[in-house]
Amino acid sequence: MDGRISPRLQGDIGERAAAVWLLNQPRTSVFIPFGHSPDTDLVAEMDGRLIRVQVKTSTVLINNGRYQVSLATRGGNRSWNGLVKRFSSTRCEYLFVLVADGRQWFIPSTVVDGGSQIVVGGPKYADHEVEAGRPFEPVRTA
Repeated sequence: MDGRISPRLQGDIGERAAAVWLLNQPRTSVFIPFGHSPDTDLVAEMDGRLIRVQVKTSTVLINNGRYQVSLATRGGNRSWNGLVKRFSSTRCEYLFVLVADGRQWFIPSTVVDGGSQIVVGGPKYADHEVEAGRPFEPVRTA
């Protein structure tokens, strides 16, 4: 065992971080979808508007403090059938990203430029970085 956390636990940590961040926003409530929802990890009511939130996490530090974040889903906990589900702004309104060092982003899905992966920590999504949360794993480089 290399000391890394499981992908399922990493995803759970990301969803908790997103819920905590959202609940700290004024006039916001958070709801957890019942059962498995492939497109929406959380639903929030912000200022009277319902929004769907997809949550992603990453431990892949690539360079200059930037993290590669996989957006595509490849089978989950079932036998992989070879289909890759790419990110689409039609399935959620926001993407919440948590990386291993605790930094977080709340990105409108319409500005996400990538169906299978993005890079955060550089200038592209800088306007959407929010206050940092807790680190969840020692940082590794790719």
